[in-house]
Amino acid sequence: MRREVWNVTPQATGNPTRQLSDGQQKNTPHTPDVCDGLDGAAPADDGPAVRPPAATATRTDTELLIAASVLLADAALAARQTGADLTDALTGGRFALQALRRPAWALGTALSCARALTSPAGLGFGPNGGVIGELARIAGNVTRRRPAAVAMAVDAFALRIEAATVTHPNLDSAPARRLTGAVVAGDRLEAVRALHALVERLGVTRALTTVSPVIMELLALTGLLDENPVNDDFSWVTLAGGIPTTDPFLGLPSSLLKYLNPGPGRAERVDADPILAKVLGTSRNDIVSYINDIGALGNHGLVLLRRIVCADGTARHVLLLPGTSFALLSNSTPQDLVGAFDGCLRTDTTYTRAAKKLLRRAGVPAGSELMLVGHSLGGLTAMNLAADADVASEYRITHVVTLGSPIDAKRPADHTTRVISLVNKHDVIPMLDGRGPASPHDIPAGWVELAWLDESYDYPLSHAPQAYSDSLRGELAHYREQVNASIRRYDGEITGNQPYMLRDK
Repeated sequence: MRREVWNVTPQATGNPTRQLSDGQQKNTPHTPDVCDGLDGAAPADDGPAVRPPAATATRTDTELLIAASVLLADAALAARQTGADLTDALTGGRFALQALRRPAWALGTALSCARALTSPAGLGFGPNGGVIGELARIAGNVTRRRPAAVAMAVDAFALRIEAATVTHPNLDSAPARRLTGAVVAGDRLEAVRALHALVERLGVTRALTTVSPVIMELLALTGLLDENPVNDDFSWVTLAGGIPTTDPFLGLPSSLLKYLNPGPGRAERVDADPILAKVLGTSRNDIVSYINDIGALGNHGLVLLRRIVCADGTARHVLLLPGTSFALLSNSTPQDLVGAFDGCLRTDTTYTRAAKKLLRRAGVPAGSELMLVGHSLGGLTAMNLAADADVASEYRITHVVTLGSPIDAKRPADHTTRVISLVNKHDVIPMLDGRGPASPHDIPAGWVELAWLDESYDYPLSHAPQAYSDSLRGELAHYREQVNASIRRYDGEITGNQPYMLRDK
């Protein structure tokens, strides 16, 4: 599948396009050469030689750091697997049978394997896998005996953090450096002190926004360097570029969320209040209009199903899905914090179940073309619906458009579904899928990701629908035009705007 990429114009965002090793393109922020004048001295005059542009130097430095982190990550994962293979060979039944036949050979082999598994010149302390291997790994964690794989993983994460620092200057401040340095060193007491100092200096929201580009790396390092042996999977999955299925602190599996979010989902038709009705009265097939509609719906359970008789005479539908209410951990609607965690880690959630009931109750004909537009948790839910084979077989999901959503590990069931992801790089939420600014992992082929930096620096302002709407109405108007061109088949006369209230049960 061909990957579509829309380039950023330097006048709008200041982001030159860098070429990746596989020929794909990715937008990276342009910053001045941070090496210029660090020692206060003017650069030496070496004659007529022309110095490369600062953007090229910065871009190369960032790419080299990320490339080095990839190599270290691969080495760490290989060392970990080698430890598992050696442990399995040493504790398996075949070795025991051979030991009965050739005890002298078995003793020498066992000593060699044990030396490789436990020596600082070998795998450090690398047994893992199986009952015996996991017991040994747990003992190593508790006694702080670190395998070589962990040392390499820590270095890989440290390089990612350094790469993010190049393009996010706030990470280069002394308080932020103090925090990231303490986390990389595994000094939790100093990390707590540094975090407290950062919050005292900047406030909670500004501190969170400052570390947001490397939040997954910091969480992974915390899990990897503590004595808790249960939460290590979060770190290894993050290193490999996957979506963790456990939490980084206690290692609790995501399967527990289905017990916290068990509602069957329910959808009820409701009337639009005067404010919502006024906004809907001016709606049209335009990404900014859709974002404004989502903002007017709020995050207390309302969603909107729109019916459009399009220019070609076909009746198509658009489902607008708002994001999370942060007031309570759990409430009577699917738009709560428990639902947000559930939506990130699973596809079958209360929100998706309620949305499927909405489509059936509304009588959307089988085979109808459907576009899903969602913000935050709403974008996650849009992707979860598109990933549902039953939904994809009943309706033709042509587009999924998300803003501020961590969807990069999700995949639609229909490979022809077009996915457009809008990301404000100051927004923390899209990074919760493990793919932040320093991640070496790119978006899936065929997707479109439009990312930018704007002036809405602080979270949660940077996450609000209004911030996205303002950006697309302003200097990023060319992005607005490109998205609108992609969804033009939905141009036409709106013949229905029906709000629904979604409930857990």
